[in-house]
Amino acid sequence: MNTIEAKVTRKTREAEDIVSVELVSAGSHALPAFSAGSHIDVELAPGLVRQYSLCNAPTEEHRYLIAALRDPDSRGGSVALHDRVKEGDIIRISEPRNHFPLVHARRTLLLAGGIGVTPLLCMAERLAHINADFEMHYCTRSPQRTAFRDRIAGSAFAGRVHFHFDDGAPEQKLDLARLIATPQADTHIYVCGPVGFIDHVLGTAKSLAWPAGQLHMEYFGAAPQDTTGDGAFTVKIASSGKEYTIPADQSVVQALETHGVSIPVSCEQGVCGTCITRLLDGTPDHRDLYFTDEEHAANDQFTPCCSRAKSKVLVLDL
Repeated sequence: MNTIEAKVTRKTREAEDIVSVELVSAGSHALPAFSAGSHIDVELAPGLVRQYSLCNAPTEEHRYLIAALRDPDSRGGSVALHDRVKEGDIIRISEPRNHFPLVHARRTLLLAGGIGVTPLLCMAERLAHINADFEMHYCTRSPQRTAFRDRIAGSAFAGRVHFHFDDGAPEQKLDLARLIATPQADTHIYVCGPVGFIDHVLGTAKSLAWPAGQLHMEYFGAAPQDTTGDGAFTVKIASSGKEYTIPADQSVVQALETHGVSIPVSCEQGVCGTCITRLLDGTPDHRDLYFTDEEHAANDQFTPCCSRAKSKVLVLDL
């Protein structure tokens, strides 16, 4: 990735098992501007790059703010951010990218599950800044596990945020079916959080006839895959005509790398979109959380970091 050197100026415990990290430019150049919903790649160690949503207001041009939940099941990213990154460190980051942008709408509904609040908090800052009509619902296990509570309470949009705690009274829990009972043509829904939370929101919305174009989501990690039926298949490189076997226990990226064919990767979970490759022929087995259902159906691009093949051969535009 094209990198920027950033300095860690502040590391803050935001809630139980959640820390935020403030980054500023380590050089003379200003940080690139960003929009609500943007994320950056952060190099936490050699070969360890992870994506984090920017959760400060887009009007703040002097800093980036990211946050992470310590996840014992993570592949090293959250532990590294919690345990290795210190105030004063110089780390490498990418320029902001946005795969989860706000669209113009008369009304916006933000639904956050746990640490999924980070991009939605940035959106709330933006919507409040332009005096847009929005409402935010923030679901967590308990008040102690709710990041940025004080920041939200002191914000100009505090009255638009509703907290829902798993360990709280029944009447304060999110009644999603009631909240989105009637689809509104000029309302857009944004959801971020654990896979189960996102799937619950999207499933409920679709069952209530909300159009897919009004539903926007961002996953933080891929759902577990059943790989017991995986087999080998062939990838053909269009530019050279060479064909390579992809074993059942290797991804396309991993297998091609052993033959000197490199594809840029970042998350390796089909979440970030870094490795997207154009597909010229064949039928992929999509396992990403990046593309929409319509984009999956088109079968003209796929994520070789995690997706596989339904056909015997895939021809890649490489």
